[in-house]
Amino acid sequence: MATVEDAKQIALALPEVTVGERYGYRTYMVAKKHSFAWERPFSKADLKRFGDEKPPAGPILAVNVADLDQKDAMLEANPAFFTIPHFNGYKAILIQLKKVPKKALRMAIENAWLCSAPAKVRAKHHGA
Repeated sequence: MATVEDAKQIALALPEVTVGERYGYRTYMVAKKHSFAWERPFSKADLKRFGDEKPPAGPILAVNVADLDQKDAMLEANPAFFTIPHFNGYKAILIQLKKVPKKALRMAIENAWLCSAPAKVRAKHHGA
């Protein structure tokens, strides 16, 4: 299964990726300003929403998706992919790193990069 270090290596191997910080947590950006993946621990409000249900164990990574249909498909495809009420209507999923195979993590991060990279960056590196 995957680790935070695996996520870091996958993200940094993609073109024009830098690491920054948002809300005190590591954030991966393409073209210096478009975030596509970020560490996302649960806030106190998130934990309260879980109520008596045990929240997924961390570490947790959030990644962008193309649209809500893709989000639904990815959530069905892998039990390590999930969402929380805070992400309702938002084009992103959460990934429980301790449960996700590295291949699925790579796919999710690469997809997030493609969804977030400006067209010029995608075209330069992928012929898109």
